[in-house]
Amino acid sequence: MGSGPSYFFRVLLLSTDFLLFNLSYFAGGLIAFDAGFPVFHYLTAANILIFNVSWLICASLFRLYRPSHSNPLEEIYRSTIKALLLHFIVITAVILFYFPYQSSLKTILLEYGILGFAFTISRLMLTYMIDFISTTINFKKKIAIVGYNERAKELAHYFREHKSFYSFEGFFDEGTNFTVNDEGDIVSPIKNMIPFAVQNNVREIYSTILPDDLWASNKHIIEKASSHFVRVKFVPQPGKKLTATLHHTGYIKNMPVLSLRAEPLQHYRNRVKKRIFDIVISSVVVICILSWLTPLLGIIIKFQSKGPVFFKQLRSGKDNVSFWCYKFRSMYENKHADQIQASKNDDRVTPIGRFIRRTSIDEFPQFFNVLLGNMSLVGPRPHMLQHTREYSAIIDEYMIRHFSKPGITGWAQVNGCRGETETKELMVARVEYDLWYMENWSLMLDLRIVFRTIINLLKRDENAF
Repeated sequence: MGSGPSYFFRVLLLSTDFLLFNLSYFAGGLIAFDAGFPVFHYLTAANILIFNVSWLICASLFRLYRPSHSNPLEEIYRSTIKALLLHFIVITAVILFYFPYQSSLKTILLEYGILGFAFTISRLMLTYMIDFISTTINFKKKIAIVGYNERAKELAHYFREHKSFYSFEGFFDEGTNFTVNDEGDIVSPIKNMIPFAVQNNVREIYSTILPDDLWASNKHIIEKASSHFVRVKFVPQPGKKLTATLHHTGYIKNMPVLSLRAEPLQHYRNRVKKRIFDIVISSVVVICILSWLTPLLGIIIKFQSKGPVFFKQLRSGKDNVSFWCYKFRSMYENKHADQIQASKNDDRVTPIGRFIRRTSIDEFPQFFNVLLGNMSLVGPRPHMLQHTREYSAIIDEYMIRHFSKPGITGWAQVNGCRGETETKELMVARVEYDLWYMENWSLMLDLRIVFRTIINLLKRDENAF
């Protein structure tokens, strides 16, 4: 369960190491050419392949590029030294066996001297980069812990050790008064936890208090936390067996971390995959379709009715942060656009509006929203702010859908939950589909939804009006 920044730095490290490794290999061989070493027998495709593959094996043995919850810099330095020494031994043995020349050892020493210097500089730069980003961008995740026991203290110690990635905000325990312990940590009653989390932007709460009936005992905390976009996770005491059904999500050191629902997009690498997918597809649509469709539709829209070409509306985004959602304007300008959804035979819709709504062309400007980063290609549809307020008051898990970035299309839409929601039951069904999508996300599922969306458009969806 490696943190996002840790994963990013490991990928960056792998990329720079690959570049430095091959540059050092070529530099060592070319410099040694003056000493009489047969460089063109040395710099061959087979030798380069052996050189790189053997390094990846050595690095894998010491887990150099694998994201970890231990101190990332210390582990990177330690693993680099071990992997480099092992690689030196392996390559020295191979080179001396195949190239028994007097200058072979000098070439190897020169090469690894260059490589050692290059790795030292790259790791110093990595250290500086982590420190700089930690202090300027501040991607620290704020954490609070329920319980004030040995497991909770062990967990807090871990978060304090990794202060570049986490900001530990305090403990919340049963039957305690507000105090500050010797470490300077807040210890407060559980009843203060949610207000504190909301006020201080705490994003995750780890509970170390796990009675047998976990859901019944923590339901009110979980529901209230979810409504404020705070995730609740559980860290059981050693040897504690749970009767509740939980999704196992990983470990922090030797401590299992459990949650009530799986969220694949909590993992940084999955978010990177999804973002790349969004950018590639959206860029193609913007360049190949919107570049000529926008001026063409703009002329028709302006000709048929007064008003702007684009309609923008505040919608509920990830973590319920509102954003401007863009569409081609399909209605005459009216004062009810932000309160009332379009319905069948709606007299507010313009002639061209009926066509672009029926074909969903009116949604195409949302590809700009995707490129801006406030929407995804696939995800729960963003609702008007008024609908978010109304439905969050009557549907228990409604706000959980806002843990995910909203999408142009979604699992609910390709399963028939599209368009106007006249009853609470229709919105409950939509929320259930949205939550299923969040818990079962994969890149292949996104592709499947995209293809099903295209098929539904070609078939003409009866809910599109």
